[in-house]
Amino acid sequence: MSKRLLIWVTVVVVAAGGAFGLYWFQPWKLFTSKQVNDAVPVVAAPTASAPAPSPGVSASTSPAPADRLLAAGTFVTHEHDTTGTVQLVARADGRRQLVLRDLSTSDGPDVWVWLSDRPVSPDKSTWSTFDDGRYVALARIKGTKGNQVYDIPAETDLTGLQSVSLWCRRFSVSFAAAPLTPA
Repeated sequence: MSKRLLIWVTVVVVAAGGAFGLYWFQPWKLFTSKQVNDAVPVVAAPTASAPAPSPGVSASTSPAPADRLLAAGTFVTHEHDTTGTVQLVARADGRRQLVLRDLSTSDGPDVWVWLSDRPVSPDKSTWSTFDDGRYVALARIKGTKGNQVYDIPAETDLTGLQSVSLWCRRFSVSFAAAPLTPA
């Protein structure tokens, strides 16, 4: 093989490897962010018992339905520094939504919002386990900062789903996760 051909083959291999690396890792996303400010539901604080009816008001009259907090948690950083809280909300109209409040995280090539049956731990050995059990992929993350609301499909059984993960599907790792503590 001539020296000239060897140089061209090397250039082509390096260029192809570089193009693949850029596509796969998308390093520019380390420097990008997107602010999202969805309108978040106002949730009623859970009550131990229903209040007694006011004088002159029929006991059969019930208050208008309100959005209810089902569970909440705070993000624990995993692969990328992340802050913010999550809320699982039952809407007055029957829908269920996952709300990310005051989120701040990094961008990534294929990051999704997942409900999972995996426990949350800061232990690095657990960061890649959120796809080992049952999970529900709600949607690609809308942005890296702000408030975000995700609809949960009506047919989703929430039984046993105990956490939220910002899951990078490309690298099978959690950017961060939050335990869902029942309200």
